[in-house]
Amino acid sequence: MIWHIALKTDWVEAQTSGDYRISTRGMTLDEVGYIHCSKPEQIEGVAQRFYSDLSELLLLEIDPGLVDADIIEEPPAPGVEELFPHIYGPLPIAAVRSVRQWTKSETGWRLPDQGPENATALSEPFSA
Repeated sequence: MIWHIALKTDWVEAQTSGDYRISTRGMTLDEVGYIHCSKPEQIEGVAQRFYSDLSELLLLEIDPGLVDADIIEEPPAPGVEELFPHIYGPLPIAAVRSVRQWTKSETGWRLPDQGPENATALSEPFSA
């Protein structure tokens, strides 16, 4: 599984269109060329760096086998050595196995000790 951090409004819009087309906060797939995703161990860091001003996010659990587009592990920017999964096309709603609300704790964005696989510790599934 791979993961994508989403804003509620973006996910609700995807429910209407049938696919998700947001690359990262404030930028679309068309603007960037791919959808930024993370491995479980990368999610907290991404949330801390790019979503620290927010208090609630959605965490999309994606089954790569249900994504028609290429998924390539590569650096998110020049000079960065860490590799992240990037989806080079729209994300079909059917490829998203779960959507969880994620609320920032007093110490910042923290997942339960076992990461997003411990979904029951995050919250009930989100529904629009």
